[in-house]
Amino acid sequence: MGTVWFVGAGPGDPDLLTVKGRRLIESAGAILYAGSLVDQAATLYASEGCAVRDSKDMTLEEISAWLIAHAAHGDVVRLQTGDPGLYGALVEMGRALDAAGVEWSVVPGVSSAMASAAAACETLTLPEVTQTVILTRVAGRTPMPPGEDLEALASHHCTLCIYLSITLLHEVQRALRAAGWAEDAPIVVVQKASWPGEEKIVRGTLADIKRRCQDEKIGSQAMIIASPAIGARHWETVARSKLYDPEFSHRFRRAKKDAA
Repeated sequence: MGTVWFVGAGPGDPDLLTVKGRRLIESAGAILYAGSLVDQAATLYASEGCAVRDSKDMTLEEISAWLIAHAAHGDVVRLQTGDPGLYGALVEMGRALDAAGVEWSVVPGVSSAMASAAAACETLTLPEVTQTVILTRVAGRTPMPPGEDLEALASHHCTLCIYLSITLLHEVQRALRAAGWAEDAPIVVVQKASWPGEEKIVRGTLADIKRRCQDEKIGSQAMIIASPAIGARHWETVARSKLYDPEFSHRFRRAKKDAA
């Protein structure tokens, strides 16, 4: 009996697979990938003779049965978009594998929140501006637990990375307004972050971001980032990081003012 490896495929660019993830893909006897979200190029590293299957038309029960059946012959990779621990069915599949006595492990992947910030050359945290990042979504067919509605989270006025909500951008606007965000608060939306030739970056404000996204025909696979740190590269001044401040001491360097 082999091990089932849940491998984060990252946001789309196959070069953003981790080295460990690629190694497991190369050695796996079977790969089940989320074809509706993971670019098929990520399976190009599969060895000759490897059983490769797209799961986009499968139910949870069918996915679990496929993984269990192929694990009887060796290691299996379940290739998932982004990171397996974010907005996936990791627990549901893991419980089925546990019940069948199949060992499984997880290899993290680059999440679209990080890939989107990188694509837009933005930072999610900034000294004296925001030191907190909230990964969340707007309630849709999947409801939000009590206390986790977007308005409540937005009241912290920190960085918000909002997944799976581009079709509910009007609700994002409503929640941020209700939480006291200004109409000129900057927002960046990135569609298909890192996908070669398909990535789109739209910048706007709370007031106009929906119209801008409509103009660009962005209606799926997009990350919404609302943050007081957006655009900081163009500010006149920013607070200096203490780590690299010559007047700040730490265990690897003495501050210049203390040198004497």
